[in-house]
Amino acid sequence: MNTTTQKRVTADLASRPAHVGLDVHKDTISVAVAAQRADSDTMQLVDCGKVANTPAAMKRKVARLTDDFGANLHFIYEAGPCGFALLRRLRDSGWSCDLIAPTEIPRKPGDRVKTDRRDAQTLARLSAAGYLEPLWVPDPAQEAFRKLMRDRFDLKDQIRRQRQRIGHFLLQHERRFNGATWTIKHRAWLHALTFDESADQISLHMKTDILGDLERRLLELEQDLERELPTRPWRPVVASLRALRGVDHLTAVTLFAELGDLRRFPTAPQFMAYVGLTPSEHSSGPKRLTGAITKTGNGLVRRLLIESAWTYRFPARDTHHMQRKAVDASDDAKARAWAAQKRLCKKYHTMLEQGKQVKTVVTAIARELAGYIWDIGCHEMPDVTALDKRI
Repeated sequence: MNTTTQKRVTADLASRPAHVGLDVHKDTISVAVAAQRADSDTMQLVDCGKVANTPAAMKRKVARLTDDFGANLHFIYEAGPCGFALLRRLRDSGWSCDLIAPTEIPRKPGDRVKTDRRDAQTLARLSAAGYLEPLWVPDPAQEAFRKLMRDRFDLKDQIRRQRQRIGHFLLQHERRFNGATWTIKHRAWLHALTFDESADQISLHMKTDILGDLERRLLELEQDLERELPTRPWRPVVASLRALRGVDHLTAVTLFAELGDLRRFPTAPQFMAYVGLTPSEHSSGPKRLTGAITKTGNGLVRRLLIESAWTYRFPARDTHHMQRKAVDASDDAKARAWAAQKRLCKKYHTMLEQGKQVKTVVTAIARELAGYIWDIGCHEMPDVTALDKRI
């Protein structure tokens, strides 16, 4: 090897980053580094021990890593309960850092040993080999609004469970209401119930009081969400998505709170795959077998799309309700939404006539609806970017 080639190889090795795998827990962080050897083109894997999960301790550790492996460091760790705080601290300090989904890390079937040290080494090694696909990380404002939306769904779930508890209690005491439940009449009947045992009376009052408190909290949270929405830069996109059949205010807001900028998906099929609506496949040679949907990615978004898809079982119509929903949508979004409604309503009945099961048909409609949502979101988002610069 001549001198020029040797210098070029040395410069190439020096320019390659050292990949730092972090196994992050509540109190500690295990650190491992995968870097190129100075005397060859091979990889060296170094165990760097544990450090306390505090900003000061991590800052000192990064300084030591810089002294040992140079200033070109790339940090990587698994997504977990500790959130994005460590990633944002590293990025704010000028370091490259990515987050990885735990499901993206390959596991050997015969590997029966799992330790924090080995997990950190695996992350570093796979990152250096380029096998890991980083996750999208929302900005702090996006994350805060997403948490608020998830709090609403948590409250809705708690209300549903509390209503079930009250229903079970009444069923045990053979108290049945003739009519629709949880209406004004049903609630009045519920509060007028009396029992022979005082303990049963106290138990029912406690359950209804808990339900009332949850419903009041839900109402207050929805009012807070209404006040927060005007401060979001993507509110014009929400207005345009409401032109779609089955997508109203809450669904549109939840989609952008969970997904953010849809332009990060290059194509509609990639967005469909992200929300887990594409069929699974096992193909080998000439055989191609497809199965149920993958159900990967964001389960909440997938559930909302499935619920919205059920509305396409009715014929396509431009009703007064649709016109009121789409009053603030752009003309382009209205045209796309009407084209989507005609296509999806026709496809629903065509697939039923072909003998497909209803659930299979609705899933297929939800998959195409995701494509239309991606299309409208990508076309409306540039206006949001300009609006964001003005705010």
